[in-house]
Amino acid sequence: MPDAHIQKDPRRGGRGTVGGRSRRMDGGKREEERERRLSRGRFQGIEDMIGFFGAGKMAEGILSAMPSAGDVLMAEKNAARAEDLRVRLGVPVTGDVREVAKKADLIFLAVRPQDVDAVAEETRPLLTEAQTLVSIVAGKTLAKLRAAFGPRVHLVRVMPNLALRAKAGMCAICPGAHTPTEAVARVKRILDGAGETVVLEEKAFDAVTALSGSGPAYFAYMEEAMAEGGVQLGLPPAVARLLAEQTMYGTAKFLRESGVELKAFIAGVCTKGGTTAAGMERLQNPEFKRIVADTLAAAAKRSEELA
Repeated sequence: MPDAHIQKDPRRGGRGTVGGRSRRMDGGKREEERERRLSRGRFQGIEDMIGFFGAGKMAEGILSAMPSAGDVLMAEKNAARAEDLRVRLGVPVTGDVREVAKKADLIFLAVRPQDVDAVAEETRPLLTEAQTLVSIVAGKTLAKLRAAFGPRVHLVRVMPNLALRAKAGMCAICPGAHTPTEAVARVKRILDGAGETVVLEEKAFDAVTALSGSGPAYFAYMEEAMAEGGVQLGLPPAVARLLAEQTMYGTAKFLRESGVELKAFIAGVCTKGGTTAAGMERLQNPEFKRIVADTLAAAAKRSEELA
């Protein structure tokens, strides 16, 4: 399988093991293994390794979700950032994306949108049908990725959000037309370790970008508004933020775990004549939901423009 982690067995002079078992085989089994690897499209030099083109915060968040993902190689041109990752996380980092392209069979494209073409120019000649490229770059459609990286490499497009850095992210996944199901499943397993995932058609990605991709900023803005309101009522700023943040976190956690309908939950909190009901009378202004809807629409439109 593509996600089988091949380890070196020092007792056998570097002979590979899969799942802790020696790969020493008789002639028939060797031929069977050879045919299996060929059927997967394996090419000489490609290893069971996860690579990264780019090693920013989002890439680090994905990396943190992979305690058992196997060998990793990251490409990062910023020397200070590369050294920080080596020291703090103990991962190998190279300054050359071509080294990752030569060695890894699953590669996360985690660079800025304006850097994609430069990365593609360096790596396109090296990428093969034995490899899968997973793009977390905003605004780059599968068609644009195909044009940039060529016809051979398999593609998966992902729209993550920053919460994956806390292992509570939301990632939408869209595989390319001919990407093997096992490669998609492997990507999903990795990202499931960073939160929740959903597989969608690419036409939904503008809406996903607006809601969950950009959503953390909107969520933080609401928290800021609540905390500022608390300060105006006399609370110290740090206390106001803690109250707002823990309330939002705990409510989201309860809603996720209970599965209660949102309207029913709100009604249950709003005791007639109580404090929550008094506040909700102001909040339930039609303008509030219209502003939220307009916010998402503006983000979705910009996502479409960038694509």
